[in-house]
Amino acid sequence: MTVQRRQFVQSLSLGVAAVGSSANGTAPAPSPQPSVRPILLARRLRAGDTLGLVSPANATFEREPLQIAVEALQALGFKVKLGAHVRARYGHFGGTDTQRASDINTFFADDEVAGLIAVTGGSGCNRIIDKLDYALIRAKPKFFGGFSDLTALVNGIQRQTGLVTFHCPVAESEWNDFSVAHFKNMVMQAQTPLLRNPTGERGDNLVQTQDRISTLRPGKARGRLVGGNLSVLASLAGSAYMPDFRGSLLFLEDINEYIYRVDRLLSTLRLCGALSQLAGVVLGKFTKCEPGDGRFGTLTLDEVFDDYFLPLNVPVFRGAMIGHIKRKFTIPVGLEVEMDAGAGTLQLLHPAVL
Repeated sequence: MTVQRRQFVQSLSLGVAAVGSSANGTAPAPSPQPSVRPILLARRLRAGDTLGLVSPANATFEREPLQIAVEALQALGFKVKLGAHVRARYGHFGGTDTQRASDINTFFADDEVAGLIAVTGGSGCNRIIDKLDYALIRAKPKFFGGFSDLTALVNGIQRQTGLVTFHCPVAESEWNDFSVAHFKNMVMQAQTPLLRNPTGERGDNLVQTQDRISTLRPGKARGRLVGGNLSVLASLAGSAYMPDFRGSLLFLEDINEYIYRVDRLLSTLRLCGALSQLAGVVLGKFTKCEPGDGRFGTLTLDEVFDDYFLPLNVPVFRGAMIGHIKRKFTIPVGLEVEMDAGAGTLQLLHPAVL
């Protein structure tokens, strides 16, 4: 790709001027309140490329899950390079903070590695988010993907560098036909897909009961996609790694959180001013987010979502195939898209990779 074309594509964001680069170093200090950076796109992944496999969150305790993850990436057509500490363990983490951050920085510096993907989620990414070399990442933009606890890193990297990152399956995910097709279409083929839940899959039922879309407030809106796992995103509040929500489309998902905790997490986003700045909201799957034993009289998820999102007077829909589910979309974090809450769709306006 020519320099001119790269510069043209990278200027498609919001036309916002770049702020100065951080000082050189292993982990340069982030901008305390970085502005929205011009969009930065990684090169598309191609069959034969080498993916760096990192473990920035939980450790992988047994040998077989790691081997299956490697084989899955190879079946996608990639060569796989293991991070130096991908088999490490420190408590439940995949190595010490220094080790886990070092693997990410090393792979961004490694010209043989085309992209990075996490083995698994869990917890621990917040501990290393301030140890990444963001000047290096800006200089050598590459595919970076994962979900769940990786919400911290895909948003932090995007905020600090402008690089479009990906809320996508981790290496240990179930790479079924649905997830593979969406991943390849966006990351390898540089297409601009319409993300829409499957329809007509009713099985033996009279009507479709799974993966339904529910429109809370109809309408269309455009903006940069930010978000991911609600509990992880809320934990970034007040930091330099929290997304810039101004005019953005927020997507959220979660798992295993009592409804009262979902309410508390959303209140964190409201109190820090994030919700009032949004252009629209896309709610994915809130898997096993239930009242909990003995919690008589709790609000329902419907009521919690209505309380926080209807007063915003922006388009909102619920049920998108995002989250801790087997079949999932690949979502470009930091890319401008258009949502249609009535139809329950997200339309990419530009390719997410070069």
